[in-house]
Amino acid sequence: MTSYASAGVSIAEGDRAVELMKEWVEKARRPEVVGGIGGFAGLFDASALKSYDKPLLATSADGVGTKVQIAQRMDKHDTIGFDLVGMLVDDLVVCGAEPLFMTDYIACGKVVPERIADIVKGIAQACAESGTALLGGETAEHPGLLSPDEYDIAGSTTGVVEADKLIGADLVRPGDVVIAMASSGLHSNGYSLVRHVFFDKAGWELDREVPELGGTLGEELLTPTKLYTLPCLALADELEVHAMSHITGGGLAANLARVLPDTVSVRFERSSWTPQPIFDLVGSVGGVSQDDLDLALNMGVGMVAIVAPDAADAAVRLLGERGVDAWIAGDVSEAGTHGNGGTVTLV
Repeated sequence: MTSYASAGVSIAEGDRAVELMKEWVEKARRPEVVGGIGGFAGLFDASALKSYDKPLLATSADGVGTKVQIAQRMDKHDTIGFDLVGMLVDDLVVCGAEPLFMTDYIACGKVVPERIADIVKGIAQACAESGTALLGGETAEHPGLLSPDEYDIAGSTTGVVEADKLIGADLVRPGDVVIAMASSGLHSNGYSLVRHVFFDKAGWELDREVPELGGTLGEELLTPTKLYTLPCLALADELEVHAMSHITGGGLAANLARVLPDTVSVRFERSSWTPQPIFDLVGSVGGVSQDDLDLALNMGVGMVAIVAPDAADAAVRLLGERGVDAWIAGDVSEAGTHGNGGTVTLV
């Protein structure tokens, strides 16, 4: 007799996955969360917004791209959640918004409860680190579309910022200082290029020991995305911050340009930092030009803040005290000084 289970979908395994993940979801609560997981919708008490004069809600949706293939090949699934959360909540922070809650979506070829629980464990731990509630999510089994060991993850998040504390391009002006914040490595962008270089061109395996990396290739490629959420919120709260940029797909120059007005240009000094070895390795092993590396990868800078001149030293100090390696990396000038308006020049 034909059944849902015989078609490749197990309701029982899905239920067991929910039971296994409950422990971790509970660790990613905020006081405003109403109820627990398992309902049709997550509930969040928004009455705290009454204390805002003009609350602006911010939202973001994203995934982690082909980095999930690294987790699958290594059969290690408890860190990929940090990449998902980082891509979501740190997109909100750049406008000064505090993340409130997020939901996730996991599509897989076969529900393996322990694997799903590991994925959610990472998501929940990252939510707890960033002060974000994991409000709910969905696990979908897609036999025939994905192989039993394949999955993809995505999510969405919502945050809030007081209207008069919104930061962005309209606050940036000549004389401002550019503060760079170190990435933990590749984060979760550029993996189509990275996989092509190491797997297709070089034929390397994930368990290959790479002296330049101080470990295996797989360990490096699976390094979780660094979370900047709470340090950047503190930065915006305590100092005069005019803009921030999350350095993701498109690289440093293109992402920073997104928060610049047409009236200014930015000079970003390459000599101010040394990218981690993985970036040089992608270039040398794959014969990838500097321009293409800059376009696809963060090159060791995961977040950038543009601050008032008299706040620069304090910004570096504040971030360092909160576990973020930061440094002065450039400056803002009138358009035409370093390049056309709204552009970034790496020098």
